[in-house]
Amino acid sequence: MTKKIKSAELVSEFVAAFRCPLCKSSMRVVDLKSLICSKNHTFDFTKQGYVNLMTRSSTSHYKKELFEARRKIIMESDLYTFVHEAIARSIKEYMDVSFKPLMVADVGCGEGSHLQRILDECKVSAMTGVGLDISKEGIAMAAKRYENQIWLVGDLATSPLADQSFHVILNILSPANYKEFKRILVEDGLVIKVIPRPHYLKELRDELFDHNEKKVYKNDQTVSLFKKHLHLLDVQHLCYTKNLNKADLKHLVQMTPLAWSADKGRIDAFINRDSAEIMVDLEILVGVKKTFATRMGAANHGKSID
Repeated sequence: MTKKIKSAELVSEFVAAFRCPLCKSSMRVVDLKSLICSKNHTFDFTKQGYVNLMTRSSTSHYKKELFEARRKIIMESDLYTFVHEAIARSIKEYMDVSFKPLMVADVGCGEGSHLQRILDECKVSAMTGVGLDISKEGIAMAAKRYENQIWLVGDLATSPLADQSFHVILNILSPANYKEFKRILVEDGLVIKVIPRPHYLKELRDELFDHNEKKVYKNDQTVSLFKKHLHLLDVQHLCYTKNLNKADLKHLVQMTPLAWSADKGRIDAFINRDSAEIMVDLEILVGVKKTFATRMGAANHGKSID
């Protein structure tokens, strides 16, 4: 079976979770070739096994080399293993994972490795992942590597995801659109957002930059915005170091936009080390719709620290 047909069959099974990005009407899969809405807007499945639902041209600074480096760091090193484990625990703690089908959307998924690792960690057979990203290069790589999920090129601002169709929204080190999150989330669904804390990739920042702007990151405004739109169920601080070898260090530099404005000599000095301890300093925010939290009461749905 080709990737194109396999993808079309998978989308057919969950087609109610999607809507036309142009007119917002419902969609159907036709002849295992195209995703067509009720007003005949047509989006074809590619031979790689994804659907491009962009309604306008876009230019992404994130190229194939960046996504390949990111995939290698996520899948071949254990730099983010604790993050994936923590997210999987949160899904199981705050969501009824026996619900079938349980739909998980990763918005801003890049090449899809975080989503795949989290689903693998959850070990829930009825859980289906949908990865959405504006980058065609990222989604093409995701479709090539991870055939059991649905991969879409699309813009969250004109989202092809249907109203109240997802149980979990993942937003990992990526911009948020809370209006869309609340629209596509089921009433008791979860938003899990991962944001950097001040010492995230500290060694890389210290090596590449002298000035404080790139060395220090503050997430206060990001947390406040999350709490403005959602009821905060839980927050987890993850801070640990991992030893990366020389190959991993090169991939780390290739995958991060931090290196775009850095001096080449400093980059070379960093990646020519035999190994280095790298700090991961992240915050995982878990939230639900405020309407749901108000109606049910925080005590019925888990601990609240809002």
